[in-house]
Amino acid sequence: MKIFASLLLLSLSAQATITLPAVFSDHMVLQSGKPVPVWGTADAHAEVTVAIAGQKKTAKADANGQWSLKLDALAVTAEPQTLTIGDKTINDVLIGEVWLGSGQSNMGLQVQGAKDYEASKAAANVPLMRVFTESSSAATTAQTLGKGTWVLCTPETVGSFSATLYFFGRNLYDVFKQPLGLINSSVGGTPIESWISPEAQQASVELKPFFEAVKQEKAAFDETKVKANHERQVKKWAEEVKQAKAEGKPAPRKPRDPIEMRQRKGDVGGLFNGKIAPLIPYAIRGAIWYQGEANSNGAKPAFYQAQLTLLAKDWRSRWSDEFPFAWVQLPNFTRAGEGWPIVREQMLNALSTIPNSGMAITLDIGEAKNIHPTNKQEVGRRLALWALGAVYGKDVPDTSGPLIDTAKVKGGAFVLTFTHGKGLNAKGDLAEFEVAGADGQWQAAEAKIDGETVVVSCKAVAEPKQVRYAWKDNPVATLFNGAGIPASPFRK
Repeated sequence: MKIFASLLLLSLSAQATITLPAVFSDHMVLQSGKPVPVWGTADAHAEVTVAIAGQKKTAKADANGQWSLKLDALAVTAEPQTLTIGDKTINDVLIGEVWLGSGQSNMGLQVQGAKDYEASKAAANVPLMRVFTESSSAATTAQTLGKGTWVLCTPETVGSFSATLYFFGRNLYDVFKQPLGLINSSVGGTPIESWISPEAQQASVELKPFFEAVKQEKAAFDETKVKANHERQVKKWAEEVKQAKAEGKPAPRKPRDPIEMRQRKGDVGGLFNGKIAPLIPYAIRGAIWYQGEANSNGAKPAFYQAQLTLLAKDWRSRWSDEFPFAWVQLPNFTRAGEGWPIVREQMLNALSTIPNSGMAITLDIGEAKNIHPTNKQEVGRRLALWALGAVYGKDVPDTSGPLIDTAKVKGGAFVLTFTHGKGLNAKGDLAEFEVAGADGQWQAAEAKIDGETVVVSCKAVAEPKQVRYAWKDNPVATLFNGAGIPASPFRK
């Protein structure tokens, strides 16, 4: 009897110390149709039993207490399930589709900050949709637990959801009418290098010049000087607030603390360590990415294709899953310098270096003076068109806007062909095309649609060598396909 009691106490003790990542919590959505990893920590060598939907599996913790297992593929169900992991019980678990959304502030922008919020709020009674917002911070080493809770989609909760992720998900839900889990892990003002594991970046030959620049930037950063300058700016701002109040004018925005901003970005790989690592390898159908603004200055734009490609490759490798991956191309916006068009070009080129990928072109729905355009409904819809067509095999008008394919000179004019160019049409006058001759000087050109091609010519350039379209920070999108999606900017 004493032996039995001792064994029972030992068993209870082992189970009582089980720790799970935050994403394993009430109201969660598990991915259907593929193996589902479950993992955590327990006492060293303890056995952990996981059970859901009539399935039961057991894993044994290693000497460090780490354990993991994979449930067999689960069937879609809107009936709430109970997931037991050792002595822990997770309630109201649904099984359906799960998507991860990440990036900087345009992914983080909430539904309440998007246009037509009241209409979105009124239509948000969709309890089969749940959102998990990863609220942990940057870290110097890869974390395992994370922070956050799963929240049901209701008119009372939808305002705090990522707008891009929500409208993307809502378009999927309206087609499938089945459980949908959305995971938001994003931080405003952050560069892509914060979101890729430091190990993968340091091993990249393509990024060596980038890291040399990072090293020099770090060496030049004088924290004492920067802090003193910020304090002067805050003092000046306080006086401006008083003056604005006295004059009945809106108060100016408080200057951002550059030291706090550096900490929030988490250095190279810091946000991967803090906000992506805790989610790996949670089963997902795919991921969407909305970022690039913070990589549009200085020497950074030229590295974006390599970085985006590395991010997708690194995440997929760590998930052991070649999941679909799509991103939002930067919209039209007034930004000084050449960086904005180059980042768009790098995003376009990444379609050829990232398998199973897509890109939502948003050249027509930006706002000239607002880096956070509010029409996230259309951003989400275009991402969803890609997912529905390319991932789920549904019949959609198109999965992309026109993408440049070939540019051949015939009779002194460029003849352009496009993929996703069925039903080419112009909105307003077909404009924003330029050509250059051997001298490399760009000249405004005339363009006309000829069936499924665009013919571009310029009287001032008899022998054109290069052609480009919408190569500006804030161009007017004029070329669209039959699905009403604009063409991506390009140069050939």
